Amino acid sequence: MKKFINEFKEFALKGNMFDMAIGVIMGSAVSKVVSSIVTDLITPLISLVTGGTAALSEMVFTINGVNFNYGLFLNNVIDFVIIALIIFLMVKGLNKVRTLALAKKKEEEKPVEPEISSTDKLLMEILEELRKQK
Repeated sequence: MKKFINEFKEFALKGNMFDMAIGVIMGSAVSKVVSSIVTDLITPLISLVTGGTAALSEMVFTINGVNFNYGLFLNNVIDFVIIALIIFLMVKGLNKVRTLALAKKKEEEKPVEPEISSTDKLLMEILEELRKQK
């Protein structure tokens, strides 16, 4: 049990939990904004094109007394597609930043060849000349 508690403390203090909480809060905020965009902007445009009702939520068809709210379904599909697109673009951007950071880190870690001093160069030339004479 003590090991479990220590692992949980390490997890919580590393920041993973805080990152996850921030992600959930941001996701909730993005969801509200996207829902507003769909309800307040996209739905009226669709109704202008279709000449139908002012809101997707009012689009219903009935079969044998059973109502099928296809408008709500369309509203949720549009919400999902927009949110998925936003998440895709965010992940793509983060991956690009991560790739650039790794490339920069690798570039910084490249071993630097030490410069050969003039004395060492002269000694190497002498050694080569001696090898040629043999």
